Amino acid sequence: MKINILTLFPKMFEGFVSESIISRAIKFGAVEVNIIDIRDYCFDKHKQADDMPFGGGNGMVMKPEPLFLALENLSGKVIYTSPQGKTFNQEIAKELAKEEELTIIAGHYEGVDERVVENKVDMELSIGDFVLTGGELPAMVISDTIIRLLPDVIKKDSYENDSFYNGLLDYPHYTRPAEYKGLRVPDVLISGNHKKIDEWRLKESLKRTYLRRKDLIEKRELTKLEKKLLDEIKEEIKKEEV
Repeated sequence: MKINILTLFPKMFEGFVSESIISRAIKFGAVEVNIIDIRDYCFDKHKQADDMPFGGGNGMVMKPEPLFLALENLSGKVIYTSPQGKTFNQEIAKELAKEEELTIIAGHYEGVDERVVENKVDMELSIGDFVLTGGELPAMVISDTIIRLLPDVIKKDSYENDSFYNGLLDYPHYTRPAEYKGLRVPDVLISGNHKKIDEWRLKESLKRTYLRRKDLIEKRELTKLEKKLLDEIKEEIKKEEV
């Protein structure tokens, strides 16, 4: 896969592409990440990539010419990081991971000239209902989420247990030592009984989701075992409340 990111602040991505899983994915060829400086497509003396909005108002707007020029030699789906976009989630990430090439425009200031959005953008994405100084962090978040789903980047069974991948929040995790300052790991996890461990993890995952994100439970088509475990969870919660 190839991911192109158009930005006014390319140095923000230096750590993103040079550390951890993303760096390894680039090195072994699972993904090519191109950080493109929008100012390279500004041909005036001052490399001006933004200007005042028509009609007046606060802030600046990213100019259309540099973006149109930058997009001429790029292909694939074009994404614009925008507060007005659809909220990014794991399902969208799974769909985008199937693409051969993606181009992400990291918005800044008051946004980009609407002519770019109307004529070049395939999808506007937001990472949440809050305001950031620019689209660089959302571009990293979107790219990171997609890259970790690509073949051989991480083990398939690792990301399939992640929160949201299977529609539930993740279960609690523990590591050595088994006891620290009087705090013990649940006995089932050191029992060696893998069937019971799997059932405990599923129950804890259901419990967390029920308590923290009931909307995910409501959307899910529960299996017979999940219904049984969820009934147990509800009974346990009732007893705790008494």
